[in-house]
Amino acid sequence: MTQQGFFGAKKHENHFRNAHLITIFDFYSNLLLMRNTIPKISVCIPAHNEEKFIERCLQSVISAANYADIEVEIIVCLNRCTDKTEEIALKYGAVVVREDEKSIAKVRNRAVSKARGEFIATIDADSWMSENMLDEIVKNLDENNTIGGGVAVQPERLSIGIIFSGIIIALMLARNWISAGLFWLRKTDFVQLGGFDESILTGEDLDFAYRLKELGKKKGKPFKTIFKAKIFTSCRKFDHFGDWYLLRSPQITKQFLDGKNQEVADKYYHEFPR
Repeated sequence: MTQQGFFGAKKHENHFRNAHLITIFDFYSNLLLMRNTIPKISVCIPAHNEEKFIERCLQSVISAANYADIEVEIIVCLNRCTDKTEEIALKYGAVVVREDEKSIAKVRNRAVSKARGEFIATIDADSWMSENMLDEIVKNLDENNTIGGGVAVQPERLSIGIIFSGIIIALMLARNWISAGLFWLRKTDFVQLGGFDESILTGEDLDFAYRLKELGKKKGKPFKTIFKAKIFTSCRKFDHFGDWYLLRSPQITKQFLDGKNQEVADKYYHEFPR
């Protein structure tokens, strides 16, 4: 069973001001009020057994929708979930779809395929956005002078190993003047790009950022990184593999960037313990 919810209009904020107090009753009341409303933006979230993290992500989206005073659609794509991810997603009024293949790109594309919003934002389930994120996205896209882009990312904790790993990643992104973390763009441009490349097992986000930037060049609209808002992200891979794992195993980073190694994709994504 799937349900479709919208969030963000201040005329309905009595239902959604405090994400911790959202109930199924609140959701259905809001749905009846806005069943004919087209959302301004669709937030798409891939999820594989994310019961420990996704609630915080969903709460942040709803808070950002209220701050921006816009109608927002949330879509969660379940990927082989065996925990309470679906239950939590439905509690927060998300549209729930499924994609069972071990392909991050396919999971992301499946979520976006159901989006009805004019704009698209993608965020991982173990990340959460600042309150002003959706407001900044809509302002930038409404001005129609950018193709879209990425955002600033802040890990939930810092260490020397995480800082140095972040510097290496930032240098790789800066080489092509792109960013990632959360992508934001018009849905028409997402369709024109063909979505995320489903032949890539890992690093599909970097490929997407590069192609989005190239599309922007053709349209005379630059790729932009939002710094006035940011996302926060868990450090669960550092917690599990160690804060220096990327620097101690440069071959892993190379294989990740190559995007063709199923073993690496399974170890660090599909079969990573949640």
